[in-house]
Amino acid sequence: MINDKLLHPKSIVVVGASNNIRKPGGKMVRNLLDHGFKGELYAVNPNEDKIQGIPSFASVEDLPSVDLAVLAIPAKFCLDAITKLVEQNDAKAFIIISAGFSETDAAGKELEKQIVEILDKHNACLIGPNCIGVMTPHHASVFTTPVPQLAPDGCDFISGSGATAVFIIESGIPKGLRFANIFSVGNSAQTGVEDVLAYLDESYVPGASPRVKLLYIENIDDPDKLLFHATSLINKGCKIAAIKAGSSSAGSRAASSHTGALMSSDAAVDALFRKAGIVRCYGREELTTVAGVFMSKELGGKKMAIITHAGGPGVMLADALETGGLKIPALQDSPAKTALLEKLYPGSSAENPIDFLATGNAEQLGQIIDACENEFDVDGMAVIYGSPGLFPVQDVYDLLSEKMKVCKKPIYPILPSIINVKEEVAHFLSLGNVNFPDEVLLGRALTKVMNTPNASFNITPDVPIDPAAIHAIIAETNDGYQPPSVIHRLFDLAGIPRVKELVATSESEAVLAAMNIGFPVVMKVVGPVHKTEVGGVVLNVRSVADVRKEFHHLFEIDGSEGVLIAQMASGTELFLGATYEDKFGHVILCGMGGIYVEVMKDVASGLAPLSMDEADSMIKSLKSYKILKGYRKQAGINIKRYAEIIVRLSWLLRYATEIKEIDINPLLGNDKEILAVDARIRIEK
Repeated sequence: MINDKLLHPKSIVVVGASNNIRKPGGKMVRNLLDHGFKGELYAVNPNEDKIQGIPSFASVEDLPSVDLAVLAIPAKFCLDAITKLVEQNDAKAFIIISAGFSETDAAGKELEKQIVEILDKHNACLIGPNCIGVMTPHHASVFTTPVPQLAPDGCDFISGSGATAVFIIESGIPKGLRFANIFSVGNSAQTGVEDVLAYLDESYVPGASPRVKLLYIENIDDPDKLLFHATSLINKGCKIAAIKAGSSSAGSRAASSHTGALMSSDAAVDALFRKAGIVRCYGREELTTVAGVFMSKELGGKKMAIITHAGGPGVMLADALETGGLKIPALQDSPAKTALLEKLYPGSSAENPIDFLATGNAEQLGQIIDACENEFDVDGMAVIYGSPGLFPVQDVYDLLSEKMKVCKKPIYPILPSIINVKEEVAHFLSLGNVNFPDEVLLGRALTKVMNTPNASFNITPDVPIDPAAIHAIIAETNDGYQPPSVIHRLFDLAGIPRVKELVATSESEAVLAAMNIGFPVVMKVVGPVHKTEVGGVVLNVRSVADVRKEFHHLFEIDGSEGVLIAQMASGTELFLGATYEDKFGHVILCGMGGIYVEVMKDVASGLAPLSMDEADSMIKSLKSYKILKGYRKQAGINIKRYAEIIVRLSWLLRYATEIKEIDINPLLGNDKEILAVDARIRIEK
């Protein structure tokens, strides 16, 4: 829990304070003094009367009442100190920077538990243990540097790792990224990333609270809480970007279906972030670059103008933007384009990128920006302007800063000369601007922001499904993989289209089934999970004689419980599946079938239940999307129908949590219909 005593304390005590600023307790005091804490500051150190000029007490029992206590003492002494502080000194907020708790051993975990119990009893807040602390505009209770200037118009940053928080701050400051509140939650004994985010949501004041939230997460303990509050904040107008570390630790697990083999804890995280509308990042430079995009004016479309005085960076930026789906449109010949060229030096280009040469000046840059703002059909501008160190560039940067404020279209400054003109860049940042020193990082970040779907939570079914009927079918089943009859009933209830299928346990039944369905048919063994590996699939059976022959072959396969006779379908192979992940719920995977799912692992994930917009976004995120749309005279599939089937599956799973794994592979699709050809469902009640 977060409370006001943590954020706005009127008094702070550092237990374990020191005059040696190379020790955590000493550096904590130094930071509080240097960064303007205006309340009462106390220290506890049995060997000193004064710590860096502030009063020091021999023990916590000698202290007056305090709001916030920061503990920099060995773990074994923390419980006693906290008990006295919370019971005798009315402390309501605590930060434990000490290590030696649950990250160490079982005894440390038990000690952590006892501390939380005493704090919960007294309705007190705990950050940590094993963290660097907390920074707000009111106090810098951390033992690390740098301590950025904290202001309400900056971004809130929550980190599960103290050291990583430092590195992310160090990445952001040179880009001009501003911070408001920084929380390092460490072991999250009482308060984790989700809890801090919940507080930021519940206390959010439009127009006053920070609009940008950054997260570094190592463990998601409560996915529902994270999803609910992230979605709520985004719906209030906030932007959230996050790193989830440890994505490869689980890897893909061995399982009896494509879905299980493809599924990993990382796919669940990806699905959660997509549903919440969180921009997922994979490194600190990417995170702080995305944050810089968030701090800029919002890009309202996909058409970008690149303004540069250096050809190479303009080309690299164009490549990065177009790879991510943004457009660098050619500027059509017009009086405005002709007039602009006349104002530039000979040899300049008024195409896109707009290159005004290494000798281009502030006046020319202003004229180009004005043309992009008022005349050219673009939605935003990226301005690349470095310096070879030949002449001053302060006037260029001042002009750029002013245009960024007055233009309605966003301008993304790329000032790469952080050594040659570092003072001018520093002045540019001091005016409240951000800088993107690497054009490719900006291009990737901008496209990632543009391609992240909108938050989608508390959705209502886009398709009618009868939960009671689904529950009735599930109630009749046994645990394990289900026979075709159960799969057919569930699919029919959910409205998932399938090929005609009948199961035969005798030769005569097989012949009758084939004649009812119509030749040609497919014949498959019922029983073994991996049918192809045991020779259990026969395609293109065209006569009664062949049905009789193949029936005996299939029925004699070890483990056979019957033979399935199915309608032959044709079209593009598609894949659709889901697994139930603890805490997350059902994670749905979709993609093309065949080598695309088996070798290239080109799949998109979503968290059930899904809306049509979410399903459409999943399909469009696939590398194979162009093939699905139709490519080089090859017909595509009915994208809308595929999205609807994904949604129908998601709502079936919403009402049937007993389904732990489902694999529909393949579906066969064309521009008119999509049919499920083969499916496996595993139930665990």
